[in-house]
Amino acid sequence: MTKTTSSIIRVGIADLNVVKAPQKIRTAGLGSCVGVVIYDERKQIAGLSHVLLPNSKLARQLDFNMYKYADTAIPYLVDRLFKAGARKGMLKAKVAGGAQMFQFSNGSDIMRIGPRNIEAVLEQLKQLSIPIIASDVGGNAGRTIEFDPETSQLKIRTVNKGDTFI
Repeated sequence: MTKTTSSIIRVGIADLNVVKAPQKIRTAGLGSCVGVVIYDERKQIAGLSHVLLPNSKLARQLDFNMYKYADTAIPYLVDRLFKAGARKGMLKAKVAGGAQMFQFSNGSDIMRIGPRNIEAVLEQLKQLSIPIIASDVGGNAGRTIEFDPETSQLKIRTVNKGDTFI
């Protein structure tokens, strides 16, 4: 019996992509960043966005990267999923990351990147009426995530904790 090998599509920081089973999709380096997986379970299509910052309104650079921000990346990812064959009303989400990587004594809100990223991602998913099936957010450890559209399993490798599946 021959087993088909699946390829793993890698998503960089402030990047996104869409895959169909048997492909899997992975991103590493989720510290304060949030990994957002949106998928259509029946069609076995999934998209992954590696959100770096909560809000594009703070962007000052000329070469604007819409993949970097929760408010621009997530709606764009949903649009890409529809173009790949995902169906409206069938999308679900799994979310991981958003760690508070450093402790600051002044308690400035501007330095709470992880928690602000989580809030921004949750708000975008709510606006798009996409239910969050599972999440592993917060804490103070980095994560690598890998999603398999065939099983709808999100594998989370957390620094010093090993692997968990949601």
